[in-house]
Amino acid sequence: MNNLIGLARLIPTPEATLAASFSPVSLAMPGRPQPLQLRVTAPVQGDALPIVLLSHGHGPSLYIPSKDGYGPIANFLAERGFVVIQPTHANSKVGGLPRDMSGAPLFWRERTEEMTAILDGLGAIETALPFLKGRLDHERIGAVGHSLGGHTVALLLGMRVTIEGAEIDLREPRIKAGVLLASPGAGGDNLSENGKSYGPAFSPDFAHLATRTLVVFGDMDVSPHLTVRGADWHADPYHLGPAADALLTIAGGRHGLGGIAGYDAKETDDEDPDRLELTCRMVWAYLRSALIEDDQAWDDASAAFAGPAGALGRLDRKGREAVSG
Repeated sequence: MNNLIGLARLIPTPEATLAASFSPVSLAMPGRPQPLQLRVTAPVQGDALPIVLLSHGHGPSLYIPSKDGYGPIANFLAERGFVVIQPTHANSKVGGLPRDMSGAPLFWRERTEEMTAILDGLGAIETALPFLKGRLDHERIGAVGHSLGGHTVALLLGMRVTIEGAEIDLREPRIKAGVLLASPGAGGDNLSENGKSYGPAFSPDFAHLATRTLVVFGDMDVSPHLTVRGADWHADPYHLGPAADALLTIAGGRHGLGGIAGYDAKETDDEDPDRLELTCRMVWAYLRSALIEDDQAWDDASAAFAGPAGALGRLDRKGREAVSG
């Protein structure tokens, strides 16, 4: 029960069930000076559980950019049937790689390698957590990324970048669906001078985004440190990505999407329980239907936008009329 939410309650989702969180779970990565540290949050009951990899952003808080952030969405998904695996990415201020290593400060490529290592290491994770042994569905895997995490996940979904004349393709076919939250948009002339300083990795090609994707952004998420455009820059993966089939625009939302990175977190620039709850519910519904054949959760959640819940934003689905209140 959340006494602080209002209209978001109209987006249908099941009641929360008991979940448990385990940390730190260590995963060895060859050639790396330290193991990859994970948090795993999972339902206490159930089998054939679908998996979600959750990629954090590059925000200002010391502890949020790590396995210990993003509690609101990690807990929401786990309490409703997903096993959520969170890495401490290489760029994390706490537990990341040394800042003098090649690839710093963003370690964009290392971040994708960490996500692939998790998929390669699912058996090792089950061994480390007997609680999960035999309960994971290795065929139903989704990925969610916020901000820089959206860039990471987009690469795994098929987005490409060109580095020194070579096109980099890091698509991970084991990931069957993805969600990009406040993700970076197109590069080149769309970028601010600071945005251009991050190099060619931030001039992505969405034309090869071939995995089913939901894009979420706030219509007040103006990022002048990265782009010369307005908030619609964050919608580019939907408009330019062939398999991006849904776009959720959150009314009044900024980069924090109501508080996605953590309760009362420093990077939450638009703390709002309804916005946060809307984000969590729509992400759950999208992944549920994308990973489970004939599931109606996404259609049911989408239909709610035709009523009062539509005041919270706008939902575009390719091939269908947009819905909002």
